[in-house]
Amino acid sequence: MQKQLGGFLMKRFFVALLLFAVSIQFAQGIEWIKANYTKKEYKIQMRDGVKLFTSVYTPKDTSKTYPIIMIRTPYTVAPYGEDKFPANLGPNEELARAGYIFAYQDVRGQFMSEGKYDNMRAYIPNKKSSAEFDESTDAYDTIDWLVQNAKHNNGNVGIWGISYPGFYAAMSLLNSHPALKAVSPQAPIADWFAGDDMHHNGILALSMAFNFLSNFDFPKDTLITDWVPGPQYDSPDMYNFFLNLGSVANANKKYLHGKYKFWNAVTEHGTYDEFWKVRSNLSHFNNIKPAVLIVGGWYDSEDLYGPLNIYQSIEKKNTNNNTHLVMGPWSHGGWARTDGASFGDIKYPESTSATYNKNIITPFFNYYLKGTGTINLAEAVTYRTGSYEWINYDEWPPANRENKTLFLAPNKKLSWNKPVEEKNNFEEYLSDPNKPVPYTAKFYDSQQAYLRTYMNEDQRFAYSRPDVLSFSTEALENDVVIAGPITANLFVSITGTDADWIVKVIDVYPDSTKNISRAADAAEMGGYQNLVRFEGMRGKFRNSLEKPEPFEPNKITNVKFTLNDIDHTFRKGHRIMVQIQSSFFPFFDRNPQKFLDIYNAKDEDFQKATHRVYFSEKYPTSVSFGVVK
Repeated sequence: MQKQLGGFLMKRFFVALLLFAVSIQFAQGIEWIKANYTKKEYKIQMRDGVKLFTSVYTPKDTSKTYPIIMIRTPYTVAPYGEDKFPANLGPNEELARAGYIFAYQDVRGQFMSEGKYDNMRAYIPNKKSSAEFDESTDAYDTIDWLVQNAKHNNGNVGIWGISYPGFYAAMSLLNSHPALKAVSPQAPIADWFAGDDMHHNGILALSMAFNFLSNFDFPKDTLITDWVPGPQYDSPDMYNFFLNLGSVANANKKYLHGKYKFWNAVTEHGTYDEFWKVRSNLSHFNNIKPAVLIVGGWYDSEDLYGPLNIYQSIEKKNTNNNTHLVMGPWSHGGWARTDGASFGDIKYPESTSATYNKNIITPFFNYYLKGTGTINLAEAVTYRTGSYEWINYDEWPPANRENKTLFLAPNKKLSWNKPVEEKNNFEEYLSDPNKPVPYTAKFYDSQQAYLRTYMNEDQRFAYSRPDVLSFSTEALENDVVIAGPITANLFVSITGTDADWIVKVIDVYPDSTKNISRAADAAEMGGYQNLVRFEGMRGKFRNSLEKPEPFEPNKITNVKFTLNDIDHTFRKGHRIMVQIQSSFFPFFDRNPQKFLDIYNAKDEDFQKATHRVYFSEKYPTSVSFGVVK
């Protein structure tokens, strides 16, 4: 019982960090907020009659008017009660002290708001009646009520949010209210099948989806103020817990028991069908009027796809727009939750979160909502990893790039020259789904969603495995700066009928690199294999996420996919490495290596298979990217 309780509390603690993404790094403190703000609670009626619970915090100094900064969240606006105050307000302490009205709203169907909740509720572009609603109309109706009823407001509204609240912020841009002047979607969700949270190119993000949905997706029959406990069970390390689970089909049998509606939907919609398509927001960002500041983290394991692709959607669909992109060296919400002075084993020369809060987000809201200060934001502002510096760009990806390709070559080398040999050279490995490659060297509790720092982790643990292929350049003669997306172009064959393909781009440090610390547990930096970017593709979706296709055993087949953007300097003397593998467990679920509905696979369906990766004139496996000139 003690172990179960400990695991439950750990899960609740982790989920609180994961979901709320609160600005604990910049908390003002309950007593200060109580002394300087009054709190009112309202039930704001939407166009269909449903009422949404909203807490409004107004400065006690009523001698002037203030803009409204709003957040809409499915994760509770607690504490409830007009005499109860939170430890922080807004994106950071400076904005709270500058004087704003802060509005917090439980979205439709969550906690104290009426209605039915729907994960990533679909946007309705052509509404058939004035009572039809979606997240954009709920935002519109809330803003309309606030500017008319919240005392001492100046008529200007901003919206922000991290993760799911970032999704709701993004949705407020669609047919936006005239009073909405500035929006900052931070780590927003865009598509839950292609790249955010639940899937990567059709591969289930197993540990993330299981732990998130078993805590978040609890059934709600009435208004509530507290989280409902998720399933309780003994919790060994994550790798062995999910390996012992067996097929994903066993999750309901052993732990979830059919109680979690969206988990059931995930397992029932194993292709990119209408269920997923209508939830994607990328086709809808037309006629965007407010100023927009999209924020993301290079090491965001949950929602890196979202900010990059929402930014691109706005740029492509709006000739004239005022949209900016900020990407820093952070995990999910790290710009609000940490000081950003390090990530994993890598330390930075500054607090990147402090730089962002002081120079970017605070001036953004002050300028567009208060009309104070100046704004001199570049189109895109990124933190370049590897050389550890902020870079301003006129566009993203930057125009001053030269397309370059690294080709796999014999002796596990990477070459800048395309192969000329006619012989079909290859490397092969035995892929065993019952001994999958772990995505991290760390062992940790299975009731966490994932290990937050794995996205720049030393990859020597994977390099040592026989089922991971590693290819690298010689030591670089000059710095190489890669900015933008990366394309993996594989030529492969398998003895089965399906396989996953994970490609990793790695910065290999020289053997002479000095350790950062002399502590006994400090990372050995000589030869360190710093993960820069990875991505996976479920092989059956190689040509279409909608229409899966089997592999023909032993037939050479092209598998091509995109890795999310980077901005990274591979320093002189370092090497660029590419690793290729077929499992990334348990962050990704296992592929049985048979063409079938994996969500209904039986334990006996999982089979070993031999995988080959080819490199020749006819089959030139490669990775391509833009090198900054």
